Amino acid sequence: MYTCIVCIGSNYDKEINLRLARRRLTELFSSVRFADEEYTKPLHLFNPALFFNQLVRFSTEKEASVVILQLKTIEKEAGRKPEDKMEEKVKLDIDLLMYDGTVLKQEDMNRKYVIDGLRQLLGKDILI
Repeated sequence: MYTCIVCIGSNYDKEINLRLARRRLTELFSSVRFADEEYTKPLHLFNPALFFNQLVRFSTEKEASVVILQLKTIEKEAGRKPEDKMEEKVKLDIDLLMYDGTVLKQEDMNRKYVIDGLRQLLGKDILI
């Protein structure tokens, strides 16, 4: 079994889109656990809409590439389209941050809401 740490976020129809993500992740991965949701300021965007973020942990026997494809499918289910980038509208973003102890998105791992979520999910102090 591989342990995955995922971050879900949205700045558009936030509550609806995170609810969809949680429901679909629960359907796909039986061991899923969610940290508390957190509102955060946007990074690298002009759109001032706050993001609603949440960290997720689950175990799977699937390879990382399969997990990533499933996460991208959930984004599409939420209506994410490439043209939304022009408006800086993020209906749903789901990123695999860690897979089986390997950090895949180092920049994200240093964000306060990620560190706080990891503390909740792993129950210990995190040093990244």
